[in-house]
Amino acid sequence: MLHASKIIKNPKDILSKIKNGSTILCGGFGLCGIPENSINYLRELGVKDLTIVSNNAGINDWGLGILLQSKQIKRMISSYVGENAEFERQYLNGELELELVPQGTLAEKCRAGGHGIPAFYTATGYGTLVQTGGFPIKYKLGGKVPEILSEAKPTKQFSGRNYVLEESIFGDYALIKAHKADTKGNLVFNYTARNFNQDMVQAARTTIVEVEEIVEAGTLRPDEIHVPGVYVDYVYQPDKFYKKFEKITYNEPVTNSKKDTVKRDKIIKRAAQEVKNGMYVNLGIGIPTLLPQFIDPSIKIELQSENGVLGLGPYPNRGQENPDLINAGKETITLIPGSSIFSSSQSFGIIRGGHLDLTILGAMQVARNGDIANWIIPGKLVKGMGGAMDLVSSGSKVMVVMEHTAKGAHKILEQCSLPKTGEQVVDMLVTELAVFQKLDGELRLIEVAKESSLEEVRQATGFQFKVVDNLGQF
Repeated sequence: MLHASKIIKNPKDILSKIKNGSTILCGGFGLCGIPENSINYLRELGVKDLTIVSNNAGINDWGLGILLQSKQIKRMISSYVGENAEFERQYLNGELELELVPQGTLAEKCRAGGHGIPAFYTATGYGTLVQTGGFPIKYKLGGKVPEILSEAKPTKQFSGRNYVLEESIFGDYALIKAHKADTKGNLVFNYTARNFNQDMVQAARTTIVEVEEIVEAGTLRPDEIHVPGVYVDYVYQPDKFYKKFEKITYNEPVTNSKKDTVKRDKIIKRAAQEVKNGMYVNLGIGIPTLLPQFIDPSIKIELQSENGVLGLGPYPNRGQENPDLINAGKETITLIPGSSIFSSSQSFGIIRGGHLDLTILGAMQVARNGDIANWIIPGKLVKGMGGAMDLVSSGSKVMVVMEHTAKGAHKILEQCSLPKTGEQVVDMLVTELAVFQKLDGELRLIEVAKESSLEEVRQATGFQFKVVDNLGQF
């Protein structure tokens, strides 16, 4: 409904109308772009049994983490648990319901919900627990025994490819953070604080936005507005923002153990040889983030981060860090000339649409046929799939970089024993001992490290692999 002004002075008057059991969409990515003041008000108001839709749940003592601490959340619908130990503890102990959704699917669920689209098909998650069902949404109190399991989802083939039917999301309330608003509710975001905010602002019956600055209607140019005011019900400007950093990372040498450094450098140096001039590349967290320092300076590529950036630069120097400018690993970043920033749904549109040339990510396990597992150890470790399921199902080349074994245990197996992230999606695997490439539907050994031997690779690998005729070294 059109109001003369959408500006409110006391947000508690509106937030106090939120009832127990409501479904709330909460913008942000990590701690970047979260509606921190609205979350704090919810904590004070004590509303409970909430279903929260958010990419993740902040950290233990900030963001949505404080609502977990106060036991106000009944169910989380998220893509990533990450480093929030209380989030993981409550779920594994049977105190919290959890629907894990691939990050791109989650963004599209919100975008589609706001656009009146009840459901859509996506290749993401086909053949995994996301599609087949059986993921424990809730354990009985004390953990170990599942109480609620996810259901199987309908599938359909288009042009010979399998797709999963996903239902859209439309909530009771959306809590959004923007940089600037005018009195008509038009919004502008700041750098990567746009993320899920732009998608979620559309997908609720009532939208409440906290902003850093309010201007009169007409001050913003029409073409600089990211969200038109038709989606916005209420806007307020808090007295202050804390805007905490989750991971301040500087453009400085990192001190690791010498053994770890040698292994990781060996892996990523070899992986860098696969990067060609002009590629658009997505890098997962961990070892893949080391890639830029090992690329030949003559090779120019564009790095994409799934939280909504194309054209990542190096980490900032001290004093340049900006809490509104992070990568998918929540690390502080800079941008290169010609970079662009967009919403989470558009970011995954780039990924899902096959517009990237190469994805490099880590894994817990890889199978002979190219299956990959990297998001959960049932009953023990729940990190979530984040954007990995979307990335490996995108159709772009997928390269896994990882250490060959884990404390002596095989990670390269006949079949993955952990829940899969994707089926038959790995094109190349690089470890400190060897390089495998998928040929005729299975991983074959194409190179052995100079410091290693064929026999060592055989002993460290959990299946009897084939070796190409012209075995190389690296």
